[in-house]
Amino acid sequence: MLELYRLPGCPYCAKVVRILDGFDLEYKTHNVLPFRFLRFEVKSVSGQSGVPVLVDSEHGIEGMAESDDVVGYLEKTYS
Repeated sequence: MLELYRLPGCPYCAKVVRILDGFDLEYKTHNVLPFRFLRFEVKSVSGQSGVPVLVDSEHGIEGMAESDDVVGYLEKTYS
């Protein structure tokens, strides 16, 4: 199952959500806190505190950051 760490209202996160929904993919959402210094869960997954972060354990993706990278990965893997 795909997992997405996101911040509600974040335009970069919304871009990834549009792709996930457009491909009709099932995913679990983890809404993070607005304060980067409190995003311990995101940091443990990706090594940084920015969002969005995608986890796709089926394909060995343990914490992909950067919306453009995530979108490219989703298009390549699931289109």
